[in-house]
Amino acid sequence: MRCIEEERQALFKFKQGLEDNFSMLSSWGSDEEDCCKWEAIKCSNQTGHVEALDLSGKYLSGEIRSSLLGLQHLTYLDLSYNHFSILPKLIGSLTKLQYLNLSDNNFFGTIPPQFGNLTNLISLDISGYVMLSVDHGPTKVLFLTEDYNLDWLFHLSSLRHLDMSGVNLSKVVNWPDKVNMLPSLLQDLRLSHCQLSMPVPPTLINPNCSSPLSFLDLSANQFNSSIFPWLFKYYNRLVHLDLHFTKIEGLIPKALGKMVALVHLDLSYNKLEGVIPNLSKLSLLRELHLSNNQLNGSLDNVLGKLSKLQVLDLSLNSLKGVITETHLSNLSNLNQLDLSYNYDLSLKFSPDWIPPFHLDYIGLRSCKLGPTFPQWIQTQKNFSSLDISDARISDTIPNWFWDLSFNIKYLNISANQITGTIPFEWFSTRFQSSYAIDLSDNRFSCPLPQLNSNSWVLNLSNNLFQGTVTFICESDGSLEFLDLSNNLLSGELPKCWPKVGPAFLNLANNNLSGRIPESLGKNCLNYSHFASLHFQNNSFIGELPVSLMNCSSLSVIDFGENKLSGRIPTWIGTSLPQLMILRLPSNEFVGSIPLQLCQLTSLQILDISHNSISGTIPRCINNFAGMTQKQNLKISRLDFGTTTAEGSMRIYWQYNEKAWVNTKGMPLEYKKILDSVKVIDLSSNRLEGEIPREVTSLLELIGLNLSRNLLTGVIPQNIGDLKSLESLDLSSNHLSYVIPQSLATLSFLSYLNLSNNNLSGRVPTGTQLQSFTASSYAGNLDLCGLPLNRCLEDNMAQGPQIGSTHEDGNIEEHENSHEHLWFYMSIAIGFIVGFWGVCGSLILKITWRHAYFQFLDRMGDRLFVTIVVNMAKLLRNFKTQCYQENV
Repeated sequence: MRCIEEERQALFKFKQGLEDNFSMLSSWGSDEEDCCKWEAIKCSNQTGHVEALDLSGKYLSGEIRSSLLGLQHLTYLDLSYNHFSILPKLIGSLTKLQYLNLSDNNFFGTIPPQFGNLTNLISLDISGYVMLSVDHGPTKVLFLTEDYNLDWLFHLSSLRHLDMSGVNLSKVVNWPDKVNMLPSLLQDLRLSHCQLSMPVPPTLINPNCSSPLSFLDLSANQFNSSIFPWLFKYYNRLVHLDLHFTKIEGLIPKALGKMVALVHLDLSYNKLEGVIPNLSKLSLLRELHLSNNQLNGSLDNVLGKLSKLQVLDLSLNSLKGVITETHLSNLSNLNQLDLSYNYDLSLKFSPDWIPPFHLDYIGLRSCKLGPTFPQWIQTQKNFSSLDISDARISDTIPNWFWDLSFNIKYLNISANQITGTIPFEWFSTRFQSSYAIDLSDNRFSCPLPQLNSNSWVLNLSNNLFQGTVTFICESDGSLEFLDLSNNLLSGELPKCWPKVGPAFLNLANNNLSGRIPESLGKNCLNYSHFASLHFQNNSFIGELPVSLMNCSSLSVIDFGENKLSGRIPTWIGTSLPQLMILRLPSNEFVGSIPLQLCQLTSLQILDISHNSISGTIPRCINNFAGMTQKQNLKISRLDFGTTTAEGSMRIYWQYNEKAWVNTKGMPLEYKKILDSVKVIDLSSNRLEGEIPREVTSLLELIGLNLSRNLLTGVIPQNIGDLKSLESLDLSSNHLSYVIPQSLATLSFLSYLNLSNNNLSGRVPTGTQLQSFTASSYAGNLDLCGLPLNRCLEDNMAQGPQIGSTHEDGNIEEHENSHEHLWFYMSIAIGFIVGFWGVCGSLILKITWRHAYFQFLDRMGDRLFVTIVVNMAKLLRNFKTQCYQENV
């Protein structure tokens, strides 16, 4: 049957309201007049009417026009995964619809109550995005769609599947009652991320209802343990129960073991504690997710009878004890096993044990597997994901390991003490289709092969790899993270560079040399891709490549501990607006600090110490807004995630930026709290002039090091405004005058060095400053007071000071205070008499003044004549002596 002409025209007008940027509907309105043959259209074989319109994932946007109402025979409408923004009320007039999917668009506003007219609906999906907004502050959840009541749903008497995930239902009054009144045929209910909370106590309407509800997803809401009594009325019908990330706390109720129909149970990412109860009644269970809780105890009574179990995820708990082959002997269907981050859980199997299962996902991070390499893994030949990192393995990796899975997507054996070599052919065969490979923090000692992979993540750091890094020229641009730091790599960087280099590149702590090539940043013209560059502690020479000014997305530059020279480029300040960390210490930079650096408003760490920088400290440093605000910007990081083939377990890898900072008198590496580290280190240069008072406006500084320079003047009086300061080093300068009293108010200050200056006076009184040793003030000869010893004994010998206080609270005057008063008065009188007795007479008596100055003139003339005559005699004698010596 050909399509109906009226419906063909309706479709054509409907298309005119759409924005089809990728020509997904190019067949509509073409030479083919039969609309039943158009893309995404399905017609009835008997009547020719359009029955199905499937536009899912066509990247469409624009207007959903009323011409759609010309398709009154539609039973299937799918507009999911597009970019529509307005929820169309007109859809409520397509009363023959049985399947409606509007999910994953950009719809906003309330759900039209007209949807209640769709009484023939069997499946309704209006789930939406849950957007996370980070605006330099706490994370906010933005719901695009919302609803105030669910009454319109009660008219959908044929409804079996309902998905409203991501719709804000926080204003629905007593939602459990509403759920109990949903159509009696409802089997599948999904209300994830709906901002629901559980009333206390929960309402129990018709506890003996015969609802066929079998699939229930209430994840990512705000419940408590009172949700369980409401759920248990479905105890013999629920097949799928998902309550992950719902803030449930306390013990897992034993009654959960009576929900005998359960096939899928997810209680992960909550605050459950205690032991896992006996679940052996759950003979149908295939997936058990209890990760990221506070569960403890052993697994002795948990796993034995769950013979149909396919997915077991107990990661991120505090489970203890030993798992032997007895615990796993009945799990012949097990496909995914994750026990990661149970630090006191040991796996001990006999060397010749052959497991009854074949795993696709193996997650045993931070469990106790060592010291020998686990032999049972040899039987798992088809896994796609293996994580046995930080597993206390200190053994040589067996050769059979490299001959295992051809389907490896994620491999992490890092943070062990594994030795051995990696076969060259492994990288060219097994490594090609991997997402992430992490072999870091081991003792692999082979030459670095010529890697040619499509991986996103490659971490080979902290090993003994040798060779060059020329392989990077062969990258196809998919590599996001490359860490080769802390190895024995040598040679120069290649002049070639991939069109799209890795966003995170770490070559630190190797033996690399030569100049940093200009090609490094040239491709940023088209792909502003670099986020983090770590080249520190090598032997690079020359100036910084100008091409890096093209990489405007850079947030971290660490080229410290090299032999770089020249001036600090001005383009760093003008072309890298997102820069948060700039480390150039221990190089050979000269010249002054560019004023353009003050344009780096996001800068949080500035370290240009141990160079030959001269000039003054710019006063514009108060433009470093990143050091003045409490809000911590997120320093570059990489989150990598994917799901397994079955889609039930997530492979996750995360990198958080790190940086070495010289603070508190020693180098410290910051990782987890790096976002809050705000430090300036200009030490060991040739800076002169005063410390600008503008530095005291950087209120969030935790470290300030200006030591070993040529600074003069005083310490800024309001330095006490830096309330977050933990480390202050102003030693080995030419600072003078007194230590400001405000310094004594810094309660977080744990390191202080003011030694080798010209400071004078007393150390301000305060519990903080007196807690440091005398070495913090050494080399200031005119400085006294605690904790220094000098002038302390003098004060004791002199007795109480004027205005000093006794223990009884009375103020005692110094016993010789009158003598001191007469002493200072006599000095003043003597000065007055001497001055006016001589100088006053000369001022008032003209003849005396003339005689006095004439006397001074005659004395000056006599002195001048005497000097000239004597110089002439000496010169004549000198010439006579030279003549006699020559004769």
